[in-house]
Amino acid sequence: MQSFRQALQTQRWDDHRYYHHSRINQSLHLVSALSFLTSYALMFTNPAAAAFVGWLVAMVSRQAGHFFFEPKGYDEVNHATHEHKEAIKVGYNLRRKVVLLTIWALSPAILWIDPTAFGIFHTHTSTAELIDQVGQIWLVVGFGGLIFRTVHLFFLRDVQTGLVWITKIATDPFHDIKLYWKAPLYLLKGELIDPMGHASHGLEGSLSTRDA
Repeated sequence: MQSFRQALQTQRWDDHRYYHHSRINQSLHLVSALSFLTSYALMFTNPAAAAFVGWLVAMVSRQAGHFFFEPKGYDEVNHATHEHKEAIKVGYNLRRKVVLLTIWALSPAILWIDPTAFGIFHTHTSTAELIDQVGQIWLVVGFGGLIFRTVHLFFLRDVQTGLVWITKIATDPFHDIKLYWKAPLYLLKGELIDPMGHASHGLEGSLSTRDA
C-alpha cells in the first residue's frame, strides 16, 4: 500500500493527466479554485453565502469545463478511451456528477413541499430567510456528497483511498491554482489543448485508479 502522501500525489497526477487537457477547462478550474477559496473564507462568517458561492460559481464553472470543453475522444497521450477513463475514475465521473448536480438542483424543492423542511426550519417570512435556508440545504448536499463517496470508496477500494480522495477534494483549490494559473495565458495565445508533454513521458505517476 502506498503511503498517504504518495497516494495523494498519484490521485492528483492521474486527475490532471486524464481529465484536464482543455485549456478552457483548466482556466475554468482556476476560476473555480479561487471561488472555492472565497467559499472557504465565508464558511466562518456566512455559511449560507459560502454554499451559494461554492455551488453557483465554483461548482458550475468547474463542471462546465468537464462537460462542455474537455475532449471525450480517444486520449492519445494516455492511450485510453473516454469510456475507460470514466470507468476507472476514483471520484465522481460524469454520470455520477449528473446525479449529484440533479440532487443539488432539486433539493430546494423540499421547501416548496414543506416550508419547514419537515421541522428542520421555521417557515421563512422573508426572501433573505429563504435564501439562507436554501444555502443551508446546499451545504448539506455538498458535505453529504463528499461523505457518501468517501465511504463508498471504503468498500469499493479501501479506507486509505477514500480518505486520500476527500483530502484531495478539500485541497484541490490550492493545487489547481498552482497547476492552472497560466492556463488563461495559453488561451490568449490560441492554445486550446494542453500538449501534455510531461504526461506522455510518464512523469509523476502511473495508472493507479481501478474500478471505483
